[in-house]
Amino acid sequence: MNYDILMFSHLATVVPCIFLGAYLLFAKKGGLTHRKLGALYMSLMMVTAVIALFIEAQVGERLFKHFGYIHLFCLLVFWTVPTAFLSIKKGKVKTHQRKMILLYVGAIILAGGFTLAPGRYLHGVFFGG
Repeated sequence: MNYDILMFSHLATVVPCIFLGAYLLFAKKGGLTHRKLGALYMSLMMVTAVIALFIEAQVGERLFKHFGYIHLFCLLVFWTVPTAFLSIKKGKVKTHQRKMILLYVGAIILAGGFTLAPGRYLHGVFFGG
């Protein structure tokens, strides 16, 4: 698939997660709004991770001439989203909270930070080149 289409699709699903995730971390927990926005956030994160798997790494070492180290964050998403969902369904609120914080810090803040490194697409968008 075309790199630009994949990148724009990835950005279209991950950018809302930056704001949704931040809101969910700081807003009142447990109500209908939290549950609905949380379901949207988790769904978008899963779609984001699936799309990311199809984006070929452009920087650094690559596995199978495709996957880079940044793709490891997809594994984080594929692990934290379902286990956080199951945790809250079982009433394990603290476990759910820890996993959601891990998801946001790892997949949004850290992975997002790495996308700003020289040679990456967003570095070019924000800093030129």
